[in-house]
Amino acid sequence: MEKKTNQSGSLRPPIVTILGHVDHGKTTLLDAIRKTNVAGKEIGSITQSTLASQVVTPEGKKITFIDTPGHAVFSQMRARGAKVADLAVLVVSADDGVKPQTKEALGYIKETNTPFLVVITKIDLPQVNIEKAKGQIEKEGVSFEGKGGNTPLILVSAKSGKGINDLVEMILLVSEVNAIAGDAEGVLEGLVIETSKDKRGPVVSVVITNGTIKVGMDVAGGDINAKVRGLFDHLGKTIKKAGPGDPVQILGFPNLPTVGEKISSQIERSSVSEKKFESGMLHKIEKGKISIVVKTNNAGTLKDLVANLPPEIVVTHSSVGDVSESDIFAAKSSSLVTNNPPRIFAFEAKIPSSVAKLAKEEGVIIERFELIYKLFERLEELILEGKEKVLGEAKILASFPYEDKLVAGSKIVKGRILKTDKLILMRKKEILGEFKIASMKKDKVNIDKALAGEEFGIIMTPQLDFKVGDVILSVTK
Repeated sequence: MEKKTNQSGSLRPPIVTILGHVDHGKTTLLDAIRKTNVAGKEIGSITQSTLASQVVTPEGKKITFIDTPGHAVFSQMRARGAKVADLAVLVVSADDGVKPQTKEALGYIKETNTPFLVVITKIDLPQVNIEKAKGQIEKEGVSFEGKGGNTPLILVSAKSGKGINDLVEMILLVSEVNAIAGDAEGVLEGLVIETSKDKRGPVVSVVITNGTIKVGMDVAGGDINAKVRGLFDHLGKTIKKAGPGDPVQILGFPNLPTVGEKISSQIERSSVSEKKFESGMLHKIEKGKISIVVKTNNAGTLKDLVANLPPEIVVTHSSVGDVSESDIFAAKSSSLVTNNPPRIFAFEAKIPSSVAKLAKEEGVIIERFELIYKLFERLEELILEGKEKVLGEAKILASFPYEDKLVAGSKIVKGRILKTDKLILMRKKEILGEFKIASMKKDKVNIDKALAGEEFGIIMTPQLDFKVGDVILSVTK
């Protein structure tokens, strides 16, 4: 194993997830590891109240374990691009070998690029074929140390305790090699691994990855802000603070954030909460753009949706929750600037009947979507509807003075140009400006239109700074 350089902070307790097929001994293995927990001896055994637990080795080193029944948390973290575990332990039973959930777990490990080691359990059972189990694992693309690879392999009997100390030592070694660091004085960072409600209210279980969380601190979980009213360690004991690598339960959230959300000490509501963008708008409102108000049912969807909108779309207001009366007036105000119908796009957000009635009275269009691709299809339709259609194209061939004006001697390349058309002057792909025709002549005779192949001269109003080779487009909506 090649040792990495620790860039910042100091080494923190590794966060370890144990994965594998059902009945391959994951829980028994975790119980065997917990028996080495010095801090837990005073209460005999640990009763997990959350998905996370922590052990302290006789040498005083901590390891935080995340239990992932059914891989629910692991898959949710993967879906959000977050990695809760610094290290994964892939458990394979010696008597059963590689099974479907083994392959699934290995897939999660590879997708998140998580460092891992393999543990073959139940080696004490009679007539087990350890070499066969190893061979099956290797067929899944795992290369072990000593055989040309760098994946550690530990043989364990949770029943007798054989190999448990070796496993703990290897976990600590791999975490040191991978320079798993955290700065207790740094910015607070953590991940939500479980949420629930009990008589205390919403309870949010978090693993801290950086910084320190303290009672009384203002924190944010996604778009939900909270003041920490209480902190509990993995044993349910009241604590005042928790640092890097520690699992902790937080009281104080008004609602439950989504599993997989990041926890921060900064109140991050500027782009995903109920904030109007009069001064901090996501995009500058420009005439000709299509302005919309966006409402979604959760912050993650809102953030992704806004980030992937076409450049022709400008979001003037966005928030999580039901469509409200303020959304109606926000849409109406912005439409005055963009000169487009006031419009609200609601993705899985509810529209109260009173709000729907107000929207109708105010002339605001509300469109609701259940499928994200349908929403984007509708946006493309609006963009196409708003695009200007080219009716004719001419190329400027000459420039000559007439009284105090300049005449653009031109030739129709395709289509037609009418004297009453809206015209655009272009140089290569750059729009130089819009103009109307003040005078249009062919062979010194006034004309009202020119067709494909015809040559003619025009005087622009306003007079634009054209050059030979520029293109004139006749456009209309």
